[in-house]
Amino acid sequence: MTTKRSDVPSPVGVARAQQQRLAAEERTKVMAEAEQNAVAVRKNMDRLRTLRLAKEAEDALAPPVVVTPKKRAKKVPAK
Repeated sequence: MTTKRSDVPSPVGVARAQQQRLAAEERTKVMAEAEQNAVAVRKNMDRLRTLRLAKEAEDALAPPVVVTPKKRAKKVPAK
């Protein structure tokens, strides 16, 4: 059985196709932006890791700082 189908698309069908096309374009833009953000985050993490490792290596070579406790002042008796 065949169905009658018009060669002219209906306004609803045209609107739906337009909406789907716009959604696909927007999805592509959002995915590209998310990937750029992920790359930027990974690059920043690598930079911070390098700085942390350099500081840890520097701290390992430096002698430890010994903090001497301060002597307490004697309390003055109340008169």
